[in-house]
Amino acid sequence: MKHQDTPRVYGIGNPLIDIIVSAEDQDLVKLGIHKGTMTLIGKERHAELLSFAKTKHPAYSCGGSCPNTIITLALLGVNATLAGKVGNDENGDIYNAKLNDLNLGNELARTDKQPTGSTVILVTPDSERSMNTFLGANRLYSRNDINPQTVKDADFFHFTGYMWDTQSQQDAIMCALDIAKKNGTIVTFDIADPFAVGRYREKFLGLITDYCDIVFANSEEARILFDNYDPYECCRSMGKLCRTAIVKNGKKGSFICHDKKILKIPAKGAASPVDTTGAGDTYAAGYIYGLC
Repeated sequence: MKHQDTPRVYGIGNPLIDIIVSAEDQDLVKLGIHKGTMTLIGKERHAELLSFAKTKHPAYSCGGSCPNTIITLALLGVNATLAGKVGNDENGDIYNAKLNDLNLGNELARTDKQPTGSTVILVTPDSERSMNTFLGANRLYSRNDINPQTVKDADFFHFTGYMWDTQSQQDAIMCALDIAKKNGTIVTFDIADPFAVGRYREKFLGLITDYCDIVFANSEEARILFDNYDPYECCRSMGKLCRTAIVKNGKKGSFICHDKKILKIPAKGAASPVDTTGAGDTYAAGYIYGLC
């Protein structure tokens, strides 16, 4: 580790205001939503889902995959910093205020060109969540928004597959990865979305091989990445590309391949989760916390 004090974690992600709604399966059918997925939406679809959400007494919180991980680390007492982009609007003010309340390193950039991004999350009675994300200001995050010194100083740099949605975001992450590699910052990558793997499979395999020390995937993401339905075999395959490969397998637990040795980790806690929103992000935070 680079520091005698608590190790520093730097994350670049998509800060999103989460709008969480309890919904029935028939609501998803009426709205044309494919259950259990994350879908990127435009302004008109966003307005339609917001109108639906307002009829269901939604809850609001700070969200986004990487932000969830970084915020959880801060709550656990780790010296953590979040970078991303929000709009110059009320939701951007709310997000900034919540980060500052958490005593979190805040490197959010602001823009007048797009509103703050948000995710309408519909949670069905089986605890499955279906996410509908309007990226807004996130799409404009660029390499000019990065603080190179923070990347250099960090012990860990964390990012997710969601940052591949625009060329501007991709360029920013590649810039940060180059800085991390030159300065001995440990790179942790959460693939985070099956659709992202489908679109960028070869790119992600190259990223894992060339830049990543620790990689998180769920069984579906790993299946697409390695064309294999066996999460154990996927973990072994990914473990050949990076030092530590992790495949999460829902209520069955997870597999961790470290230095080519595979461990099976059983699930802990209640058999029936209340809500799976952010579960994988929290897993990543727990793992990085253990390393810290």
